[in-house]
Amino acid sequence: MTTFQDARAFLLKHRTDYEAAVKGFRWPDPVPFNWALDWFDELAKDAEAKDRPALWIVDAAQDRQTKLSFAALSKRSNQVANFLRAQGLKRGDHLLLLLGNVVPLWETMLAAMKLGVVVIPATTLLTADELRDRLDRGRAKAVVAAEDQVAKFASLGAENIVRIVVGAAHDGWLSYDESAKALESFSADGPTNADDPMLLYFTSGTTAKPKLVRHSQRSYPVGHLSTMYWIGLKPGDVHLNISSPGWAKHAWSCFFAPWNAGATVFVVNQPRFDAKGLLATIGRCGVTTLCAPPTVWRLFIQENLASFKVALREVCGAGEPLNPEVIDQVQAAWGLTIRDGYGQTETTALAGNSPGQKIKIGSMGRPLPGYRVQISDADGNKAREGEVTLVLGTERPAGLMQGYQGDDGKLSGAEGELYRSGDVVFEDDDGHLTFVGRSDDVFKSSDYRISPFELESVLLEHELVAEAAVVPSPDPIRLAIPKAFVLLRSGAERTPETALSIFKHLHARLAPFKRIRRLEIVTELPKTISGKIRRVQLRRLERDDDREDPLRGREFREEDFPELVKTRSET
Repeated sequence: MTTFQDARAFLLKHRTDYEAAVKGFRWPDPVPFNWALDWFDELAKDAEAKDRPALWIVDAAQDRQTKLSFAALSKRSNQVANFLRAQGLKRGDHLLLLLGNVVPLWETMLAAMKLGVVVIPATTLLTADELRDRLDRGRAKAVVAAEDQVAKFASLGAENIVRIVVGAAHDGWLSYDESAKALESFSADGPTNADDPMLLYFTSGTTAKPKLVRHSQRSYPVGHLSTMYWIGLKPGDVHLNISSPGWAKHAWSCFFAPWNAGATVFVVNQPRFDAKGLLATIGRCGVTTLCAPPTVWRLFIQENLASFKVALREVCGAGEPLNPEVIDQVQAAWGLTIRDGYGQTETTALAGNSPGQKIKIGSMGRPLPGYRVQISDADGNKAREGEVTLVLGTERPAGLMQGYQGDDGKLSGAEGELYRSGDVVFEDDDGHLTFVGRSDDVFKSSDYRISPFELESVLLEHELVAEAAVVPSPDPIRLAIPKAFVLLRSGAERTPETALSIFKHLHARLAPFKRIRRLEIVTELPKTISGKIRRVQLRRLERDDDREDPLRGREFREEDFPELVKTRSET
């Protein structure tokens, strides 16, 4: 039988040997296993690990830091578990977690796992209406919230649920501080089965109403062995992942992956994002591994990276594919290559450029140990370019969700022979996967398939472009033509000269059939609450030809510039 400890030890042993790791890795058997009790608490007793910082939070505004050892977090989570139990919470109940990067977030997550309580992670940026949706569809019986969230519940009729506030006491709310009076020892009420539910995530809703993704006591804790492997984590590492609570990536790399490795979770709280200040903290505190979304990496390279002395060994990017320009600049400054990875809220890391692999710039890597990936066309047949699908049945990866939970509690979307991700990639002869786009974002122009991401990557290489989104714009001849909504860097002006400069940049780098024919320079781009650009909203603007929407900016067309028309190769 393969245990969690066996699988973890195997991946650490073959941390830089991709071929051996893929060939020999086996997911742990799906036996009763409670990660918080059977792994984290045991790690807290280990002679080498127990006094090591498990959690290290730096609050930049207060110039304050908090460190908690594995042993201390184990005891505190026991107290919180006993406190929640005393409020009537039991195995299978649902708890809405509405906290920022504060210690109680980690304590409550561990406590809920020990109890068998299902956590609904939520961002503190949610509106009252969005919270109502979480409470109703999530069937929450309790909420643990920050003090500044209490007012949102006034109109939600949530008096019948257990309400716990972190911060000053409020009428109708229990104080989280009361948990400090509970016993430091905890006894489970029974075994935790592998398929017991553990997490309910609301997807970000870039194209539709958020779906409710259900993970089990096995899928995320055990499944994130693949994420540990991709990042390249080792015991004793100090790992910084830049992600907000409430989203799956926070659980990926601020919780399960580092603690699977026995590493320290490092967090920096800033009132407003400050790239220079964060880079200085990374160096001062000896951060060894770093994962950040492309937006953060693009802000980092605006600083003089070479002037920051860092102890970084591994650097990764996730959330969206990275642009080659960013990778090149980090390599030049630090001698480190940002390794891209790929996964979803529905999965753990399923593909990536892991340590020791030969990296193909622009590729998001190869399937990670434990994941059998097939590239499929619309009919489910194998293809070079198509949708990322996972082979299920006896090869079902541990890190795949149980399914999308409907209003009736039933699960769907992860049954049958294949799981379809909705993401389109191209697979080369060596098995490297290159992102093309979401299946609902890719469009045709003159019968050519157009990948918005590819064109956006070229746009972002222009010195004046901060962000961009490409969508189809209706055209009577070509059916659709590529159009870019562009947000400029600070100080750049929305002038014809700027537009011409961007068009020339595109002409020099794109084949004629891919060229962006229209630019609309805007002052903001529509985004989900997790920060992803909502192309679906921009597509709708173009389709409906809505010129009055406040998102509209100043539009420029190729034909506005005679010098472009003269050199253009028509398709």
